[in-house]
Amino acid sequence: MVIFKIDDLDIRFGSVHAVRGVSMEVLAHEILTVIGPSNSGKTTFLRMLNRMNDLQPNFKMSGTVEFEGDNIRKMNVEILRRKVGTVFALPLPLPLSIFDNVAYGPRMHGLHGRGKLAERVEEALRRAYLWEEVKDRLQESAFKLSGGQQQRLCIARTLAVEPEVILFDEPCSGLDPISTAKVEDAMVKLKQQYTLILVTNNVKQAARVGDRTAFFLSGEMIEIDKTDKIFTAPRDGRTDDYIRGRFG
Repeated sequence: MVIFKIDDLDIRFGSVHAVRGVSMEVLAHEILTVIGPSNSGKTTFLRMLNRMNDLQPNFKMSGTVEFEGDNIRKMNVEILRRKVGTVFALPLPLPLSIFDNVAYGPRMHGLHGRGKLAERVEEALRRAYLWEEVKDRLQESAFKLSGGQQQRLCIARTLAVEPEVILFDEPCSGLDPISTAKVEDAMVKLKQQYTLILVTNNVKQAARVGDRTAFFLSGEMIEIDKTDKIFTAPRDGRTDDYIRGRFG
C-alpha cells in the first residue's frame, strides 16, 4: 500500500533551490531511510511531508505530494500533522512530568479522564520501549531522564496522538551508542504498526534499520532501492562514493 506518492516535487526558499524534481513512493509499514551529505535536501523533503516548510519565509513548491490519495496542500494541516508525527534531532521534552509529556497531545485532542489518559500514556511508553524504565517515576520531571530516554519519551509523545506515519529527523545525532541502539530497536519494532521515514547522516544506521534507502545529493534524489542493494550494488557511482566515504 502506498502511503505517500510524490510527483515532480520542487521546493524553493527564495533563490535557494532546495529540492529538485523528486518523484517517489513511500510504502506502508516500511522504514525508509534518507541519506546524503549536508545541504542535499533531506530535511526539507522530510518537512514537506507534514507541511512544516509552510512555516518558513519565501517557501514555494511545485509538484504534488499525496498522503493516502489526498493532496496534502488541500488537507487540514492539523489533521495532517496528527497523522504524520515528527521526532526531531534533539529531544525536546516539555517542562512537565513524564506522564504529562505523553498525555499532552491526547488532552489537546479532547481525551480526558485519568483512566483513559493513563491507558494511553502506558501504551505509548510501552511502544517506545520506555515503560519499564519510567513506570515508577511518572510524576518526576522529564528533564531528569537521560538524553536517550528523553528521545524515547519524545517518540512516546508522538505515538500518544495515534499517528500513521512517524518522521525522524536525525533522532540519534546527539546520543551515545547504547542510547542509539535502543532508539533503533524501537524503530524496527514500530514499523509493525507505523510507517517510518528516517533522515540520517549515519550511513551505518541506514544500513542497520532501513528497508529501503533514498540517496539525495544537491536537492536531487539520485536513486532509491532496497537498502541491501543500495549498499552493495548501487546503480549510480555517486551513491557508492558517498556510502564509501569518498565525499560528504
